[in-house]
Amino acid sequence: MADQFEVSDTYGHFIDGEMQPADGGTFETIDPATEVPIAEVAAGNANDVDDAVADSIAALDEWQKMPPAERGRIVSAIAEAIQADEDRLAYIETLDSGKPLSQALTDVRRCARYFEYYAGVADKIHGDSIPRTREYVDYTVREPLGVTAHIVPWNFPIGILGRGIAPALVTGNVAIAKPAEQTPLTAVEVAKLAVDVGLPPGVLNVITGFGPDAGEPLVTHPDVEGITFTGSVETGRQIAKQASEKLAHVHLELGGKNANVIFPDADLDDAIENTVRSIFSRNTGQVCTSGSRAIVHQSIHDEFIEQLARHTDELTIGPGVENPDVGPLASAAQFEKVTKYIDIGRAEASDPVIGGSIPDRKGYFVEPTVFTDVNPEARIAREEIFGPVLVVITFSDEREALAIANESDYGLVAGVFTSDIGKAHRFARDVDAGQVYINEWFASGIETPFGGYKQSGLGRAKGLEALREYTQVKTICARIDD
Repeated sequence: MADQFEVSDTYGHFIDGEMQPADGGTFETIDPATEVPIAEVAAGNANDVDDAVADSIAALDEWQKMPPAERGRIVSAIAEAIQADEDRLAYIETLDSGKPLSQALTDVRRCARYFEYYAGVADKIHGDSIPRTREYVDYTVREPLGVTAHIVPWNFPIGILGRGIAPALVTGNVAIAKPAEQTPLTAVEVAKLAVDVGLPPGVLNVITGFGPDAGEPLVTHPDVEGITFTGSVETGRQIAKQASEKLAHVHLELGGKNANVIFPDADLDDAIENTVRSIFSRNTGQVCTSGSRAIVHQSIHDEFIEQLARHTDELTIGPGVENPDVGPLASAAQFEKVTKYIDIGRAEASDPVIGGSIPDRKGYFVEPTVFTDVNPEARIAREEIFGPVLVVITFSDEREALAIANESDYGLVAGVFTSDIGKAHRFARDVDAGQVYINEWFASGIETPFGGYKQSGLGRAKGLEALREYTQVKTICARIDD
C-alpha cells in the first residue's frame, strides 16, 4: 500500500466546498516515523475562522430545511465514499500520525461506520408527547444547535472526526472541524469527499492550524453554538470557561488513567493479551481508553509479569507504513513527555521490568515499558502518560481492588477480568467510570454511549445518546378545549 498513493504537498483550509489559501501562512506536518515533512498546511487565524463561520451560517438554512431523510441519504453517501477510498485515507493517516497501517485502516472504517450509523437515524429523531389534562396538548421537538465546532485530537484524527461530525450533520447542524496541527490531513480529505458526493458547500468546513491561532477563535466565536472537544483536561477546562462566557453547549472528552483489574480466577492468557493490546499495540498507548493501570491480584503477579514480558518481547516496532505492532509516538512533544515520565518512574519506583529504552533509529520511538510494584499514589500511577507505559499495582481482595481503581481523578473506562460473573457486575456497579469492559478490553462499539466521570469529561459521544449533544429541546404547549 505504501507505494500506491501520492500525497499532496500542500493543504489549504476547506471552506465553501473547496481548498482555500491561508491568511496566516503555512506550517509543515511531519511524519513521526522519519521526522521528514509531509506537506505544507494552512496555518489558520481569526480571519480564516470568520470566513468559515460566515460560510457555515450561509449554508445553515438550506441544510436545516432539507428533509431529514434526504440529509440521511447524503450522510450515507459520505460513508460509502470513505469506504471506497479507505486504502488511500489509511495511508495518509499513517504518514501523518505514525500509527500502523492496519490500525489506520480500522480507524478509517470506523469513521465510515459513524456516517453509516447516524445516516440511519436522520429521520427518526423524535420529540415526546407530554400528558397533562384534556384541556392541553404538550409536545417537544428536538432542534439543531446551529454552527458546531469540532476540535479533533491527534491520536485518532479520522475516527474522532467522524464521531462528532456525523451526528451533528444528521441533526441539522453545520460543522467546522479544527484538526490537531500534528495530524491535519485526513479531515480535509474527508470534507472533500463529502462535497463530491453531494454535501452542500459550507455544511462541513475545515480550518487547519494551531490551537491559540485557530482553535481559540473558533471556540470563542459568537456564532458558534456548540463545541465538541477531545483532548487534555487543562485545555478542556479552558474551553469550558470560554463556552460559558457565551453560554454555548460544550461536550468534552478528556483524559483517562484507566484501571484494568485482573482477579486470580481470570483466564490469564486472555487477560494478558488484552493488556498488551490496550496499552502497547493500540496506537502505541496514545489512547484515552488505554489500560494504563494493571491492578493484579498478588497471588498471580509474578506469573502475570513473566507472561507479559514474553508477549511484549514478541511485538514488532517500526514505521507505520511497515504495519508493525507498535509505531512511533505522534510528535516530538509527545516523545519528550513519555520519556520524561519513564525517568519519573525510575525515580519513584525502580527500573522498568520491561522496556524503558529508546530504539536506536530515526523517529519518535519508545520501547513498550512496564513498571511493577508501583505505589497507587505515585505520579506514574495517577497522571495520564499517553504512551506505551504500563504500571502494575497489586491487590489482596475485591474491596482493595475497587478502592485502587477508584483512587483516580479520572473516570473514563475500567475493565475487569474474572470468571465470576457476580464479581464482574459488582465491580461494574461500583467503579467510577463511564464505561466498563468485562473480560475484553475495547469491547464497545459505535452504538454504545461513551464518556467519562470526574475529570474525564462532560456529555456522551457515540450511540443514540450523542444526538443529545447536538440538539436542543423545544416544548410546545396549547390549550385545546373550546
